[in-house]
Amino acid sequence: MLQLNYHMTRFILSAPDIRHLPPDVGVEIAFAGRSNAGKSSALNTLTGQKSLARTSKTPGRTQLINLFETAENCRLVDLPGYGYAEVPEEVKRKWQKSLGEYLQMRNSLRGLVILMDIRHPLKELDVNMINWAVDANLAVLVLLTKSDKLASGAMKKQVREVREALSELNADIEVEPFSSTKKVGVDKLKAKLNQWFSELSIPDETSEE
Repeated sequence: MLQLNYHMTRFILSAPDIRHLPPDVGVEIAFAGRSNAGKSSALNTLTGQKSLARTSKTPGRTQLINLFETAENCRLVDLPGYGYAEVPEEVKRKWQKSLGEYLQMRNSLRGLVILMDIRHPLKELDVNMINWAVDANLAVLVLLTKSDKLASGAMKKQVREVREALSELNADIEVEPFSSTKKVGVDKLKAKLNQWFSELSIPDETSEE
């Protein structure tokens, strides 16, 4: 299995839509979530770089598709946040369109990390995103962020309830607590990304027979 050094992750580019992305080759693992789910903070914690992904106290700061390279042909993608954001409706529609196009048309997208605030999980847009991923046969890792905001018992109860709710989909979905502040769940995130990149980087030798 690949053991990628996520500290070596570097920013490649920001794109307003898929037409401005690099060639559709290799493997991309995308991070998606509501605008206040802590997506950028999770990426910074994963890579040990405080400002790799831009963070802001204002939800909705990520309005572009942001690509980061961890190793050759192994990329992490920070997608535009969905849901609440204090931006004009026209701007919101534009970046929701770019999000939809990426999810539906990007062939190198092979796994999805969906981040949800552990205090407010499984909102309608989160469920829609998970259902889309299941329909597309994408593996999903759900990170319940800001887990340090709950006491241990309440945190475990919330994780258990989300796991039970998503188990009904009979899909490749894992659920883990995560905290950028306390570094909870970082090792499990790295292990899952290593697994995905390893599995998906192995060429299918039977495909051309």
